[in-house]
Amino acid sequence: MRVVIGGGTGFVGRALTQLLRSKGHEVTVISRQPGPGRITWDDLKSKGLPPCDGAVNLAGEPVLNPLRWWNESYKRDLVSSRVETTCALAQAIATATQPPHAWVLVTGVACYKPSETERYTEGSAVGQFDLLSRLVKQWEEAGVLPETVAPGTRQVIVRAGAVLGRDGGAVQMMLWPFWLGLGGPLGSGRQPFPWIHVSDLAGIIAHALQQDNRGPRQGEGEKGEEEEVVGVQGILNGVAPADDTNADFVRALGGAMGRPTLLSMPGFALNATLGRERAVILLEGQRVVPERTLASGYVYRYPDLHSALNEIVGS
Repeated sequence: MRVVIGGGTGFVGRALTQLLRSKGHEVTVISRQPGPGRITWDDLKSKGLPPCDGAVNLAGEPVLNPLRWWNESYKRDLVSSRVETTCALAQAIATATQPPHAWVLVTGVACYKPSETERYTEGSAVGQFDLLSRLVKQWEEAGVLPETVAPGTRQVIVRAGAVLGRDGGAVQMMLWPFWLGLGGPLGSGRQPFPWIHVSDLAGIIAHALQQDNRGPRQGEGEKGEEEEVVGVQGILNGVAPADDTNADFVRALGGAMGRPTLLSMPGFALNATLGRERAVILLEGQRVVPERTLASGYVYRYPDLHSALNEIVGS
């Protein structure tokens, strides 16, 4: 299988590329800089989509980038880095002579309204109630392909939670405070914390790409007849099958590192440091359930915090 990955040099992109290549698949990465096995976004716009069986977009400025102040310029970059790259890939797929069999867009769970009690599956209603939920709506709409343009391309959206791993993501930002004994719950600690190990997010994407069984339509057995596309389509929640709060995560991380978790970070401090619109990611949360992900047959490598965090920070 040949796969083109937008944003393939990032945290999740590196894990997905390694996984696909380990299975013998060919990967081409779209990035800002050219290099072996890469094309640039300008190449995509001018030359079109390289021949491929699957396309994925992971591009996007990190929301919790600690090196950037929360201001209008940063907000514009959050939107453009996601929406514009998604539009570019969707347009390239729509105009390709042979469109890929699968198109996977990875977005986020911010489209589900924060609640300590509501339970969200892939079929739950989503809304536009803050900047991040509006961003997810724009993002997902940008990736929609008209059925008349690419009828044979399965469209999958993976809504990811906080991604945990050794080389990036939420854990990397917390390691130093925990090593110094300064780790603790954020705000009340009661807010739900939907998370996923980076290996499982890469695994779900690969699973969606590979679920591409094809055969003649019912009653059409003649050679050359139009094929029926069978496989994963629509929304998948890219979260672990767990129901953890921020306090659960903090205790599990402290336990895996052998460090205390007695201190807490008050909400006003996070609002002042990160900006209120961004701090909501850490101070509020959603109970997100991967109902369709599990029903599709995906088997998690790290279904609970203990196994995930031991792999990441355990000795």
